[in-house]
Amino acid sequence: MKHLTIAIVGGAGFVGSHLAARLARDRHELRILTRRRESRRSLLVLPTVQVLQTDVYDTDQLTERFRGCDAVINLVGILNEYRRQGASFRDAHVQITGNVVKACNVAGVGRYLHMSALNAGKGQSKYLISKAEAEDLAHYHAGDDFHVTSFRPSVIFGPGDSFFNKFAFFLKLMPAVFFIACGKSRMQPVYVGDVAQAMIRSLNDHGTWGKRFELCGPDTFTLKQLVQYTARVSGHKRRVIGLGPFLSRLQAAFLGLLPGRPMTLDNYRSLQVDSCCDHNGLQELGIRPTSVDAVVPRYIGTRNRQARLHDSRREYTG
Repeated sequence: MKHLTIAIVGGAGFVGSHLAARLARDRHELRILTRRRESRRSLLVLPTVQVLQTDVYDTDQLTERFRGCDAVINLVGILNEYRRQGASFRDAHVQITGNVVKACNVAGVGRYLHMSALNAGKGQSKYLISKAEAEDLAHYHAGDDFHVTSFRPSVIFGPGDSFFNKFAFFLKLMPAVFFIACGKSRMQPVYVGDVAQAMIRSLNDHGTWGKRFELCGPDTFTLKQLVQYTARVSGHKRRVIGLGPFLSRLQAAFLGLLPGRPMTLDNYRSLQVDSCCDHNGLQELGIRPTSVDAVVPRYIGTRNRQARLHDSRREYTG
């Protein structure tokens, strides 16, 4: 692949950091757009990387950042709304996407990769509804001079994630029993490195223009099984109890009032739809999906690195 100049909106987050590291390794020129440049010092040490403080709600600023770029990647996404801070799902997903697409057209950028979400548009979650609206908006503006590809990952895991790490943290706080909402929800966690590789492979692949790729790991598990596995790998002996629908909603409503909002009612609504692929785009892109077992014990397996998720599947039911 020739060396490209790429702007990444939301590139300072979890997925963006992994993607930027891989692109920088391949000597692509990167412009990482972020609201607070000084808080992203880890990215500053990467070769070929510029970290640019940018107001993503300002189309003129975005246009200037995009000038001379071969491609723009939009990774912006929030899991919870913080209305007091002006961060609603529609603002973060739909409005910013509209601004980015408009700026791409003005700046003459012809390639655009968009991060969506598995199940976008399904169910009654505002998060999933807004993700679908943003994805459709991007594809609506595609044309002969503007080529769009979008990606719909399941739950993304890897070093620094907010999934396994979060459960490991809360398991540590619980003395003996851990109650989990929506424990029967099914998902196929996908490795962040595979997500990054899917985006990189699609950059210059004309065959991906206009496509929407679902991205999933190789195995399907219930949320309860994944929490049980986290307990085993992190060395916390806890009994994990799944809650029914009423108590799950009640837990979500309560946790949504706490600082950091560990879970919200909208998260509960998202979990009513299984996060599993009908067709795994990783395989279409020639990527072998990475298992949870191959990665997670490296970053949370401080006491039991030999624990295996498939052992958990045999021992427990969802």
